[in-house]
Amino acid sequence: MERTSEHNTHPEQKIIKVSLAYPIQKFQDWLTQQWVILWGKKINPKDVPWLMGPFGNLNGIGDDFINQLAKKENLVIDRNTKSHGLIPSISELNLSNSELSNLDKNVIDFYENTARYDLTFTVKWNPLFKVFGILVNKLFSSRINQLNIPSNNAKDSESIKSEIITLSYPESKKVKYTIWFRTFKSSGKVIYSGIYGTCKLPSGKTCIKAVFPLPKGNATVIMSPSVAANGELVLDSSGEKFGDAGFYFMLNDSKGNYWSQFISSFRDQLAVNSENENILAKQTLTLWHQVVLRFNYKIKIKN
Repeated sequence: MERTSEHNTHPEQKIIKVSLAYPIQKFQDWLTQQWVILWGKKINPKDVPWLMGPFGNLNGIGDDFINQLAKKENLVIDRNTKSHGLIPSISELNLSNSELSNLDKNVIDFYENTARYDLTFTVKWNPLFKVFGILVNKLFSSRINQLNIPSNNAKDSESIKSEIITLSYPESKKVKYTIWFRTFKSSGKVIYSGIYGTCKLPSGKTCIKAVFPLPKGNATVIMSPSVAANGELVLDSSGEKFGDAGFYFMLNDSKGNYWSQFISSFRDQLAVNSENENILAKQTLTLWHQVVLRFNYKIKIKN
């Protein structure tokens, strides 16, 4: 809602202008976008460069989005690249010297050379939130081919096809976007299609940023890095206010204005270490400080 009002001919009456989400789309998409407008804040992209990232289109995400983004920005797609990571160098995280020297070397290699690795995972839902996962899959994930998180607890490991896709400038060959494209090997459904990189928050803190395109917007997770005493890399999105690490919804409304909603109640923590030649990662998603679901990943170099 644009929080400005205008007086009409009667001073005691006010006209409140309400911004609207893009109208010609699925109702459930329009409704969630309108919620962001009503409860979020209008932003100027120039004021929040740390937050900005590509927005999705109305006709699904998946492969279509990658091709459309490359065409829109005149970029060259390189698929199944073997020599790229989620970040070019761990030094981009601006960790302290003590943290960097203590960080597990296998974890460093994974983030710098993600394309060399395969993943399997298990998932466990809190029964109180399981219905939420079912609704998200039915209303959004299957249709837009994004965020297809299993709604059932997976006791057996699910194998993931992990692909790093880069979009580069044709002349300089410099990479503009690094996309981590993860699908189920069994079904081909997209679990996550996210654009990864780093950003510097207004506080000066450097974080890892993952942008997940959605229709007319995106879901952006900004995670603050730290290193535990055992060499484990901990990424945490537990911010308190807009401008902190955390979970953000972003969108364009019907007039092309930008809006964002910071969801302080939703948090994501990822802990990554190595054990017996394997890299292990534990991801915990919480809502109102209650565990929603947990992922356990096993990561190993591809054969």
